[in-house]
Amino acid sequence: MNKLPAAKRAQILSLLCEGASMRSVSRLADVSINTVSKLLVDTGRLCTAFHDDQVRGVKAQRIQVDEIWSFTYAKAKNVAKAKKPPEGAGDTWTWTGLDADSKLIVSWLVGPRDAGSAFTFTSDLKARLTNRVQLTSDGLKLYLDAVEDVFGADIDYAQLVKLYGASGENETRYSPAKCIGSISKEITGAPDPKHISTSYVERQNLTMRMHMRRFTRLTNGFSKKLENHVHMVALYTVFYNFTKVHKTLRVTPAMQAGLTDHVWSMEEIIRLLEEVEAPVPVAQAN
Repeated sequence: MNKLPAAKRAQILSLLCEGASMRSVSRLADVSINTVSKLLVDTGRLCTAFHDDQVRGVKAQRIQVDEIWSFTYAKAKNVAKAKKPPEGAGDTWTWTGLDADSKLIVSWLVGPRDAGSAFTFTSDLKARLTNRVQLTSDGLKLYLDAVEDVFGADIDYAQLVKLYGASGENETRYSPAKCIGSISKEITGAPDPKHISTSYVERQNLTMRMHMRRFTRLTNGFSKKLENHVHMVALYTVFYNFTKVHKTLRVTPAMQAGLTDHVWSMEEIIRLLEEVEAPVPVAQAN
């Protein structure tokens, strides 16, 4: 079976992580769309396992959590009249937990915006931390029960509830309502009022939209299959944590968090993939 050179595979993954669509990557790298899709699936599985194994024992002080919206195949309102929608079609939410100091994505989850996802996401977040943290979320009520069930009293938790004004006459349907203020609510423990913020994780939401075409609004680059959406988020998370040097930190988030001692390259990710792909030697009988 023919296999692309490591440099070509690294190029494809880098293009995917720089906001190029699947078909534009296939044109730029001069490979078929099926080749790009298969490499994404294989690398996505690897990156899911890599993140699960490497992002452990995180020592953080401030964690910010948020959810970012996208959709798979069709928006929720259009799924009923869509032609043969696949499983998972409709609104797709990506939950992220960010260390405000190292900018590390500690935990992520792709799923619906419901109580089950809130509990699963919060449980995974707690499992990756080694100490008590100050946690800030937006005003989503799903976090209240999830944080209490998972952390109990062993957390300093607050919500930052933003207040929005009515839409103006000149605003278009895609313009967000104007934020006119916010209210800090201390929920559990003794959170420091100075650090009740979701600014960093909201900025991370923008980074995700810029680096993954399937998150870009008003394009046809949205995910057609939920499985591929998950694989892309897994790839992006490893790219962001381990290979992308943060401008203000001048190191990667993983380096700042003490999880690695160097800036990873896409070639290193490909080498890990090749180790997984290598055939297992068959023991010969005597």
